[in-house]
Amino acid sequence: GDSCCNPVSMGYIQKLVEKKIPGIHVLSLKIGSNLIQDMENSFFMNVNDQVSEVCSQLATDPHLKGGYNAMGFSQGGQFLRAVAQRCPSPPMLNLISVGGQHQGVYGFPRCPGESSHLCDWIRKTLDLGAYTKAVQEHLVQAEYWHDPLKEEDYRKNSIFLADINQERGINETYKKNLMALKKFVMVKFLNDTMVDPPISEWFGFYRSGQAKETIPLQETSLYKEDRLGLQEMDKAGKLVFLGVEGDHLHFSEEWFDSTILPFLQ
Repeated sequence: GDSCCNPVSMGYIQKLVEKKIPGIHVLSLKIGSNLIQDMENSFFMNVNDQVSEVCSQLATDPHLKGGYNAMGFSQGGQFLRAVAQRCPSPPMLNLISVGGQHQGVYGFPRCPGESSHLCDWIRKTLDLGAYTKAVQEHLVQAEYWHDPLKEEDYRKNSIFLADINQERGINETYKKNLMALKKFVMVKFLNDTMVDPPISEWFGFYRSGQAKETIPLQETSLYKEDRLGLQEMDKAGKLVFLGVEGDHLHFSEEWFDSTILPFLQ
């Protein structure tokens, strides 16, 4: 529901970073040839294609060839993690996920963007058939829909999240590439009413088989089996868990300056 250069969101963040760190090169990713396409693609373009598109944008930007820091907001957090896992060149140095849903979502309580009829349609579609082939390939939110009551369906049919979270087997390259990060910073909004469950922002999720009790990352099988190297990264001090008061993506400029900017310098 956002776009790369919206002056009150991503465009604002870009200007903020450029102002605070003089001389920095900031690439704000645009998926599509204009801002309308960029916004529509956030709902309807296959995430795997989006990740490929971003990888080629990064590879062709001469300013980034020595490495870069990546910052993703909301679903951009898990999408940029896929970039880290799939595209090691140029190297991602630090990944900052601001409200990203790394174990996916099971619910869509408040959909981003202004269009309520679109949100209602997306909710109905997710409820009816998140794991059907057509929905998986054409609805972005279905690609990180994680139903704890239907884990088998999720593992088998999720074309994006189940792949990057190593649910169908271990891709050693994914693990190696993610572990190459210096820091993986995860920001959770402590009063989040948009992400369900909010603990997904710290890579936790519902305990399998029900949708009431949540568990932290350290209690998940992903961590215990170390399928992505997160346990090793955690022990090495590479995982940073930050909490900020406020609803989804609500933070102050002061908080951003003091907490996030140091990871970009």
